[in-house]
Amino acid sequence: MNHTEVESDRPAGQRLADERLANRELRSSRATASVIAAVLIALVGLYLLLEAALKAIGQPSWLADPEEVAGWLHQLPGNVAPAVLGASGALILLLGLFFFLQGVLPGHLHRHRIPGRRGVVVVDDEVLASSLARRARTEAEVTREQVLVVVSRGLVDVRLRPTSGIPVNADAIQLAVEDEVRRSRISPVPQVRVFVSSSGVVGQ
Repeated sequence: MNHTEVESDRPAGQRLADERLANRELRSSRATASVIAAVLIALVGLYLLLEAALKAIGQPSWLADPEEVAGWLHQLPGNVAPAVLGASGALILLLGLFFFLQGVLPGHLHRHRIPGRRGVVVVDDEVLASSLARRARTEAEVTREQVLVVVSRGLVDVRLRPTSGIPVNADAIQLAVEDEVRRSRISPVPQVRVFVSSSGVVGQ
């Protein structure tokens, strides 16, 4: 039974709710970027309010007189060294690009989803890597320390150090790991890449 058949057994409303829940668990929060932007805007607003209040009551400016700042801005870029102007522009560009990408790009956590009859299960990539490493070392007949598996959104990277004097079939290991990926029914399905080290370890 494939993923579509499993999900089609549930009502459309339940599938939609599961999809929203899974997306929330798979995507990183924008809370940090939102808090940084809100703090920066609030600080600038408070500073401008403070300077306006000091000017209204006839007190000297705290940092700079608003009219002097406005005049200084009006004279740009002639009153600033080109190097300073370029560095400031690059910094503002990077800051704007950071917040733009935070708002546009979907941030992904290190997790995969597994569809099922009663809902959607979200599994951490570390848990999935442990399962795939167990399958790889069983196929290669090596110890836990000789296999390293790293799982990302689109790739399963298997790195294995064979026991000295005992050859290892990389193709068989790749087929075994790919079979384990299919059995786990994770989505999206990552590509499997197996690398067998040319230097072995002394068997125990």
